[in-house]
Amino acid sequence: MRFEGIIFDFDGVLLESEYAGNRQIAEYLTRIGHPTTPQESMANFMGLSGRDFHDAIEKWIGRPIPEDFHEARAEEDRRALEDGLPAVAGAIAFIHSLPPELPRAIASSSSTRWITRHLEHLGVRDAFGDKIFSGREHVSRGKPAPDVYLHAAQALGVDIARTVILEDSPVGVTGAVASGAHVIGLCAGSHCPPDHGERLRALGVGKIASDFGEVARLIF
Repeated sequence: MRFEGIIFDFDGVLLESEYAGNRQIAEYLTRIGHPTTPQESMANFMGLSGRDFHDAIEKWIGRPIPEDFHEARAEEDRRALEDGLPAVAGAIAFIHSLPPELPRAIASSSSTRWITRHLEHLGVRDAFGDKIFSGREHVSRGKPAPDVYLHAAQALGVDIARTVILEDSPVGVTGAVASGAHVIGLCAGSHCPPDHGERLRALGVGKIASDFGEVARLIF
């Protein structure tokens, strides 16, 4: 192994949730009079959470978020948690291919409840033990700050400089690069347009992978 630990983002890296979530946002905003495509939603909101996410929505529509937006989002989340969502292509096989002794963690902007439930749906909950970290719950500053990655590396007992992070969103990549880890920009999800890799490179990512086969070649 070239690295002493591996940290995964979750949505868009292991779970095909980015396109589904941004499609719902786009449909809602269009319905209330602010025509938005899923691609525009992903370009403006992908990887954000909490206040940063709400601020970005309000900037896009030029007014406060309607109250029923939160209800619509909560309903979408309930549906996804109940029914599950597919894995990003190749993600499950890649997790199974990791050496058992390699420390690994998830560092996401999503809640630990969201992450854990979907890991159960995907059948890989046990692969991460208690090393599931949320930028909402475990650190005071979420992405694009590097804090959740630094927290994860510390919990794994590995030097962040000897750690590789898999990220797919510009917001996540910004924090991952700032952490001092080796960063692979993953463009395997259905939400990634053809120019997504170049967008991540512009943020300081040195390695881009279009699928998990390329990830394996970069880290083993």
